Amino acid sequence: MKKILLLAIILNFTNELFAQKFKQSFVSTDIDNFWIAYDKIISTKDTIEQYKILKEFYIDKGTQGLKALVEVRNYTPKQFIDWITKYPKFWASLRPNTLKIKSLSSKINKNIQKLKKAYPDLKPATIYFSMGAFRTNGTIQNDKILVGSEMSLAGKNTDVSEFPAWRQNFYKTQNPIEELPLLCTHEYIHTQQKELVQNLLSMCLYEGVAEFVSCKVTNTPSASPAIAFGKTNEKMVVKKYVSDLFTTNNNYNWLWGENRNELKVRDLGYYIGYEICERYYNLSKDKSKAIKELIELDYTNEKEVERIVDMTKLLPKTLGELYNDYEKKRPTVIAVKPFENGTQNVKSGATKITITFSEPVLKQYSGIDFGELGQNYCPKIKLERVFSEDGKSWTFEADLKPNQRYQILISSNFRTQNGVRLKPYLLDFKTAD
Repeated sequence: MKKILLLAIILNFTNELFAQKFKQSFVSTDIDNFWIAYDKIISTKDTIEQYKILKEFYIDKGTQGLKALVEVRNYTPKQFIDWITKYPKFWASLRPNTLKIKSLSSKINKNIQKLKKAYPDLKPATIYFSMGAFRTNGTIQNDKILVGSEMSLAGKNTDVSEFPAWRQNFYKTQNPIEELPLLCTHEYIHTQQKELVQNLLSMCLYEGVAEFVSCKVTNTPSASPAIAFGKTNEKMVVKKYVSDLFTTNNNYNWLWGENRNELKVRDLGYYIGYEICERYYNLSKDKSKAIKELIELDYTNEKEVERIVDMTKLLPKTLGELYNDYEKKRPTVIAVKPFENGTQNVKSGATKITITFSEPVLKQYSGIDFGELGQNYCPKIKLERVFSEDGKSWTFEADLKPNQRYQILISSNFRTQNGVRLKPYLLDFKTAD
């Protein structure tokens, strides 16, 4: 009996130590510093003095979180001063909310503990509350969660009447301060994830994992309008998504605030990723393992990404089949002048080479790269490169030496109006003696 009691005491003590070790860290001194700077800035019309105050009382006193936020979002002093001085009604109405950080921290901490329970391998991250210049309500840098409080602490009573219409939309369609605990959980998951690959599917999965897992473990519905819209318009959204999946001009129609396509709903890529994750979780027998797999997904592992996506059957075909369909649509190089590819006796000297495409391409994109033999087998090429008026051909000048084998890769950076990339084309030839 004594041994059992001793074991229970040890386990309890171990659990307490573990809880203390994972105690969540919140840093909000940037907000206090901001209001000191704000009051001083609006009390003077002297622009030089305003910049001096901003630097002395806010930027220079900033936490690691503020410094990271400025770096990640490329904020400039001018942007801070412009926003501070232009919208007095907004700042006056926001100020009371920024005094609620301590009470909000308790709710956020509860969410993080739930995340830790669902994902025991959770690594600690520090949450910083800073004032930014309206480019993010939340983002990360390594193990730092960076909350843009000028956006995330706004509520239904925040006065946004001074803002341009495009800026008001975020505040009117959502209730940021009520959504803050979920936002922080979402960003916390980002600090655990592997780096995404710069393609549309990877981007959507990256955000979808963070949104689904944060909602699931906290039992909180997503506040994103995109999730609700996608759920009720699945076929339409998926059809449009598939048409954009492998193209290059449309990533930001789906993510991070832009909605230039005809669906007119921002961040629908979050829905795509969320839906894939939700289906994968529901289909998995081991739910804890599914959460771990989603959070730790390696986006460079194409087979694993395909396995997860294909298993859910959200898309009308497998990723492999969809890619094959896309390949059939890609433009190709159909002719080379003044010699044919593979020619072994090309005349040396300054030579204008014209590449003809199977269909018109956009004139602002072009690309030449080295072939498989490397840089030494690529001729010197002049910077001036000219498209035909119709965009179906492209001419550049190369300095060809005698008795030399050359390789020039016409790269996939060329693309059509709807973003479909050119199939790379290797030009391989040899000059005469």
